[in-house]
Amino acid sequence: MTTVLITGANRGLGLEFVRQYQDKNVIIHACCRNPDAANELNALADNSGGLIKVHRMEVSDPSQVSSVADALKGVSIDRLINNAGILGTIIDQPGNSAFGNLDYNVWEETMRVNVLSPFRICEAFVEHVAASDEKLMVFLSTHMASITELADGGFYPYRSSKAALNLVIKGLSIDLKDRGVRTLALHPGWVKTDMGSQAAAVDIPDSIAGMKDVISGFKAPRTGEFINYDNSPIQW
Repeated sequence: MTTVLITGANRGLGLEFVRQYQDKNVIIHACCRNPDAANELNALADNSGGLIKVHRMEVSDPSQVSSVADALKGVSIDRLINNAGILGTIIDQPGNSAFGNLDYNVWEETMRVNVLSPFRICEAFVEHVAASDEKLMVFLSTHMASITELADGGFYPYRSSKAALNLVIKGLSIDLKDRGVRTLALHPGWVKTDMGSQAAAVDIPDSIAGMKDVISGFKAPRTGEFINYDNSPIQW
């Protein structure tokens, strides 16, 4: 059976990953900050026959990350999907992340959640992934982090955090190569989520369906690539 671990699984893209990965041959470890309030996720788990397991994990809390890793000791994870992240601004007030109008505390929090936390999760679960068949670590990034394709400014906390994450992803593809662990950065598109707003161009199910296709087709030895949900490459 394939085993998938998903962070930020209680809403938006993470919850849809859980929905679309539901299968009799897939075990899902769904992680979120507050399982007690994750009604939709819990309903999916209750109806899964034990194949969906919900875990409490605030990704920026080292003790919670370690607790889940310890609880899953000896469990192989084929696909580790680092989905949890924050925008670091208010989507309908983009000026609050523009030059001259930044909240530096929010910027620091964005770096902790979007960069340090995925790296910490990779360290905590690297042996779980290395023991699997697919050995794949997936990270949700964004085309807004592409330096090559940058066309406008603003959203400095989000852009800089995801650009830093991209460097982490590329570095891990080198450092973990000897263990057979591979990395993949995905742009989900501009999606109709709380982060993307209802003005976005892509519906959540379409984004996840596309990313699932990319993931399933991303076979060894491929690693360290940056790909759009429609399977087109993105420049770093």
